[in-house]
Amino acid sequence: MPVDLQALYPRLIHLMLDTVFVVDRDDTIVFVSNACEALLGYRADELTGTPITRYMHPDDLEATRASIVRVMDGTPHFDFRNRYVRKDGEIVHILWAAFWSDEVGARIGVARNITALTQAEQELRFLAHHDPLTKLTNRSLFNDRLATALRAARHQQRQLALLFLDVNDFKGINDVHGHAAGDRVLCTIAQRLQDSVQEADTVARIGGDEFIVLLTDVPSEDAVYEVVEQIAMVMEEPLGAEFGDVRMPSCSIGVACYPTDGEDADTLLSHADGEMYRKKRRRVRVG
Repeated sequence: MPVDLQALYPRLIHLMLDTVFVVDRDDTIVFVSNACEALLGYRADELTGTPITRYMHPDDLEATRASIVRVMDGTPHFDFRNRYVRKDGEIVHILWAAFWSDEVGARIGVARNITALTQAEQELRFLAHHDPLTKLTNRSLFNDRLATALRAARHQQRQLALLFLDVNDFKGINDVHGHAAGDRVLCTIAQRLQDSVQEADTVARIGGDEFIVLLTDVPSEDAVYEVVEQIAMVMEEPLGAEFGDVRMPSCSIGVACYPTDGEDADTLLSHADGEMYRKKRRRVRVG
């Protein structure tokens, strides 16, 4: 007995994990498969007869309208991404394959939920340029920002500064209180550094207990040392009660100003690093 495919197709469509939409030339949904409830939180009967644009994320509406025009002009797409707002208010990221059917007089689209994939991609992009512990900029991104800042400083004849910061006796915290406590202290230092500078400045963690700050809006060298003093004062503030008997470590800070202490990244970094170690050695001798 031959299989009646015509009778089977509607059931197959509703069995699909991806959602099938049929939308007329006025953007009205005329059909949607049952998978829509898992995707958007609406039943099929709630969506049918309503404009599909109602559910699009407002920030993606313009790009989506442009895509719709291309599809209706006869250019199918198979990799368009946008965001929709679910019935519960959550945002869902969708990958679309869509084409226009002259025979049906509608565009037909298949929507796949790629929210988890998108979040994973965003996390990977973030981790490529940030320290996983403190969430600060990492060495790679810092070097890019320093190069950009130097080009701008040369072009605009402005000053900038680098602050190289090393945590004193940090190994003792790890040895006595454990690495988990040490990690919490590093996160606290990172947050205090970020709170001490302007939004346009960059704070990076470039080593285990080493941080570097790029100050781009520097009116004078005196202003740089005011920031250094502010950071030193903030770092002297004790840790909260949740740290128990862990004490806030002191920090040694080296400074390099452009163009006084160097006109390229390597020279400035070397100068700031050298000054930081000189301060660290003086501290050991005094201690």
